[in-house]
Amino acid sequence: MSTVVDWLKDLLTVPWATRPFARVMRGRATLLVLHRLADPARGVPGVDPRDLRRALEFLRSERYPVVSLERVFRGLAGEAPPLDRAVAFTLDDGTLDQATVAAPLFAEFDCPATIFVMTGYLDGKLWCWWHRVEHVFQTTRRREISVWLGGVLLVYRLDDRRGRARLARDFMERCKHVPESEKLRAIERLAAAAEVELPERPPARYAPMSWDDVRAWEARGITFGAHTVTHPVLSRTDDAQSAREITESWARLRAEARCPVPIFCYPNGHVGADFGPRETATLRALGFRGAVTNSPSGHASAADFQSSPDAPFAVPRIDFGQDHRSFIRSVSGVWRARQLLGERVDVSRALAAAAPGEPRRASARPSSRLDGV
Repeated sequence: MSTVVDWLKDLLTVPWATRPFARVMRGRATLLVLHRLADPARGVPGVDPRDLRRALEFLRSERYPVVSLERVFRGLAGEAPPLDRAVAFTLDDGTLDQATVAAPLFAEFDCPATIFVMTGYLDGKLWCWWHRVEHVFQTTRRREISVWLGGVLLVYRLDDRRGRARLARDFMERCKHVPESEKLRAIERLAAAAEVELPERPPARYAPMSWDDVRAWEARGITFGAHTVTHPVLSRTDDAQSAREITESWARLRAEARCPVPIFCYPNGHVGADFGPRETATLRALGFRGAVTNSPSGHASAADFQSSPDAPFAVPRIDFGQDHRSFIRSVSGVWRARQLLGERVDVSRALAAAAPGEPRRASARPSSRLDGV
């Protein structure tokens, strides 16, 4: 059975086999998000540039409308004709590899993209907190680290590099669920326990792009948006810091870029957990037209975008992924069809559960799974 399933998954990444799914993408757009692009010369892991090239070639050959993020927002708002199967690329944080590896590829294919930058990072005032955590786990010579985080004593036993990466991810995830001040103190405790000195400026593999990079790529069609100053989980900050992170990052970006996009990107970006009405109110007061999330809740549609005044401030994005099959299923409508099928199956089960003679009740909640066909 698994062989048949794998064969079907492979089939649904062949261009001609995906074309019938175009109808479920009518009036819908796919907003893709990337982070790091692999750059072996600097020891940077991430999406293989060859996979990004392959994706851009696929979009060109299959004639997908690859447009700017602002064009997607205008279409969703009804200010421009909607584009069926539209695709927009976004990148988060402003790492150097986005300027040296990703941007040249987008330029080669004449493909718009929006990079959301942490302004404090580009200003050289800090390096990303999760990079500091990764650096500690990868460079410590200790075999065991004990550190307090959120009132819990964590004990990490360090083995091979792969195991260290997994433990670093565990610590990072835990950091997202404590107040911002506690997170920063915990990272300092981690470095002390690991006997690793964190340099003031990031090592080469964690370097940011420069403001000169921003202006150079802006002149070639890449747009830039605000992603806070220091990348906190905004829901874990107090009112003053939340407002400051948004306001100051936007002001700084406007001072350095020629034409920044009035669309915000929430750090971490999970709906209902990482931001809320407080942040939406700040963005609206500053004149932003919307914001993007990292919640893979589906593709963007005009109906969803116009469903409430706050909907433009929670537009979903889908991760580019690490494999070409997943990318094709995302943009082609295969995953959208899977969602629709899942909703129908769940409703059918709910109706069957509520049939006469069955005392139990079942929910007709749509399926949220997006993995697989």
